[in-house]
Amino acid sequence: MNNNFYHPELLQTPEGVRDIYGEECAAKENIRRSIQDIINKYGFESIQTPAFEYFDIFNKERGSVASNVMFKFFDRDNNTLVLRPDITPSIARSVAKYYEDEDMPIRLCYTGNTYTNSYSHQGKLKETTQVGAELINDDTSDADAEMIVIIIECLLKAGLTEFQIDVGHADFFNGIVHNAGLNPKQIQDLKDMLMNKNVFAIKQYLDDIDIPDSTKELLVKMPEMFGNNSYIEYARAHVDNEQSIKAIERLEKLYNIIESYGCCQYVNLDFGMLSSYTYYTGIIFRAYTYGTGEPVATGGRYDSLLSQFGHPGAAIGAVICIDQLMLAMQRQKIAISGAAPATIMLYESADRNLAITTASRLRGEGMRISMLRKSGQNDIETYLDYAKRIRAAYIIYIADSENTYIIDTATGKQIKTDIDKLTKKEVHI
Repeated sequence: MNNNFYHPELLQTPEGVRDIYGEECAAKENIRRSIQDIINKYGFESIQTPAFEYFDIFNKERGSVASNVMFKFFDRDNNTLVLRPDITPSIARSVAKYYEDEDMPIRLCYTGNTYTNSYSHQGKLKETTQVGAELINDDTSDADAEMIVIIIECLLKAGLTEFQIDVGHADFFNGIVHNAGLNPKQIQDLKDMLMNKNVFAIKQYLDDIDIPDSTKELLVKMPEMFGNNSYIEYARAHVDNEQSIKAIERLEKLYNIIESYGCCQYVNLDFGMLSSYTYYTGIIFRAYTYGTGEPVATGGRYDSLLSQFGHPGAAIGAVICIDQLMLAMQRQKIAISGAAPATIMLYESADRNLAITTASRLRGEGMRISMLRKSGQNDIETYLDYAKRIRAAYIIYIADSENTYIIDTATGKQIKTDIDKLTKKEVHI
């Protein structure tokens, strides 16, 4: 080792990011593929957008995260660039650019990492992996329901059985506060309190604001208006503005469609739900499960975002947070399957051609084969120990052209076999 260049701190990752390797990496990739498969079956086509874009793509007017939470840097022309904190604005930009003349539904899906420069003491990852879908140019409640059902199917496919999707509507709250004549600061203050379900703070805050008592009562009640469709009639009886009434009607219609899918057991209506992403204009939803305080999936309707890129059109999106999903599954002790274990093809140099031919044939049958030329300095026990370390279930040892053995890594038991007739089924006796 050259001590002039070795520095132990170089082996560490920056705070908020981490290496993922071995079984965990294989499991993560398996979950990602299974979720992507469900989304593809609903007719969504893949799209890739850059990991960094111009700052204005994610600025405050676009409703993404605050500027101080973004990783910002400059290119050689002094343009401000950011690592994407959110993928939806990138999709909106792409649709405006590549689907300018399309007015029929556009279905796009993606896998990518997002980056947020959160405070270190929050204990959150600053780089997370997301799998998402965006349905553009469809403003129907059927589209809303389909996106929620896709999330349900994806979580079930991943292995979760106990989870709940909370569904709200941005305009229920917006209609109430705008009808009451509240100013932007008051609206934001109340929004923050509602997002924290802080009923006492809401009640105290409203004491000093001159609005009707019925409005105060409804705002205080909102955090409790949570469950199946039982609060729809209560909500309808306590609002008198068109914006909120339309939100109630949309939630009722959405719930009925989800019922047609047979998925209502996974859905709660939450009239107090709000989002920090201001581009959401309609239905919003979050999926929760045991083992993590953060949602494992989020989404909502953003009918005004595309127009900011010059392409007016309705849109709804959904995203599954793979890291949060895996954390929840680990804490619930739900097995996450990784890649099938590899089999080591161990051979002497004189039998290289035979080993290559056999490995190619077995890979054609779907086996994972790692080829390894045997060193004269190592005995079989050395290779058995190595196989256990890399979780290889078997070793196929070609001692010579007439003597081939299948060695069970766990027991060390050897079975002689005919190399010319060796099949995947025989290896996995």
